[in-house]
Amino acid sequence: MRRSISPPLAALLALFLLPGCQAVLTETTSALAGITGASVASGIGADPAVTTGIGLGVQALGRAGLQYAQRKTHGAAQDRIAAAAGPLPVGGTAAWKTNHTIPVEPNERGQVAVSRVISTGELDCKEIVFSVEEGEDAKATRAFYLAAVCRDGKGWKWASAEPATERWGSLQ
Repeated sequence: MRRSISPPLAALLALFLLPGCQAVLTETTSALAGITGASVASGIGADPAVTTGIGLGVQALGRAGLQYAQRKTHGAAQDRIAAAAGPLPVGGTAAWKTNHTIPVEPNERGQVAVSRVISTGELDCKEIVFSVEEGEDAKATRAFYLAAVCRDGKGWKWASAEPATERWGSLQ
């Protein structure tokens, strides 16, 4: 027996295939989850209060799922930047870029440079400056950020909370 996907769920899944405006994705996910929850509750014959509660619960779950996907996307970008910066000497530069499998956010690219070594030995860390470039040609924008990366075994990992507030909001 073949199962079909409900129209609200199909619309939600289609949104994940389109990199686009973050506000539209957030609000649409929230609204579709609420509608889906209310539809399910209405379908089982719940009274209006229960229907509202189920709708709000599903809406909160949808928003939490989107935020989880955003955190994973941000972590992947941080890992790419750290991997590019780790082997560089002070003053060295390298390119970095993301290629998200689920386009919750657009792919990004930029340059990373090591500005100084913070520590060596068991705690091997570097301060980095990185750029984030978006758009093409005349519409291209570039922003710069400061962060720290540290060696974690054989690789390098993101080691600072900033610039998460400005760059990634509260979803570091």
